[in-house]
Amino acid sequence: MPVSRELLQSLKGLRIQVLHPPDAEGKVLIEHLNRIGCTCEATWPLPEEINPAASVVIIAIEPSHREQILKLFRPVEPLDPALLAVISFEDPSTVQIVLECGALGVIERPIRPFGLLTNLMITRSIWLERQNASKRIRKLERRVRSSKQILRAKEILMQTREMTEDAAYECIRQQAMAKRISMDELADAIIAAHTLLTNNP
Repeated sequence: MPVSRELLQSLKGLRIQVLHPPDAEGKVLIEHLNRIGCTCEATWPLPEEINPAASVVIIAIEPSHREQILKLFRPVEPLDPALLAVISFEDPSTVQIVLECGALGVIERPIRPFGLLTNLMITRSIWLERQNASKRIRKLERRVRSSKQILRAKEILMQTREMTEDAAYECIRQQAMAKRISMDELADAIIAAHTLLTNNP
């Protein structure tokens, strides 16, 4: 997705939790993030949990901290903050941790101001795309569930009241409008009542 002015502007005031030792590299990282306009929270040693207010987490990946890192970020949840990893070497153990913890971008040491903004924007962009995809999936899942419930409710009305499919659908629609509820809510009620009366889901 093209980088938009809105995405760039969204970095201003962006809350970032930086999990990095307070050494020279860590100071360079935080200073440049502050220049970009982000709001940084430096945390070290590794905490028991991530600050829920953080939109992005930047973490130093060290193989010796593998268990702590994976405890913080596994399993990866849809609403977790975007994760950006800081690495010293591209050895297999480091890359494996990066993949397992769900990092969306990588910053290499020594940390330089050049490229940090690009990495941050790409990471944020991927995270936003994932959020939009998750919303679309949830919306589709609700539609599928609603269709199944309405179909089941129609079948119940067709069986118990000897209605045609069109008449059953129209009955559900009109009753939902009269009760000022959605059709799938009414369908749920019809299915629940049928299950209670017949003991047959």
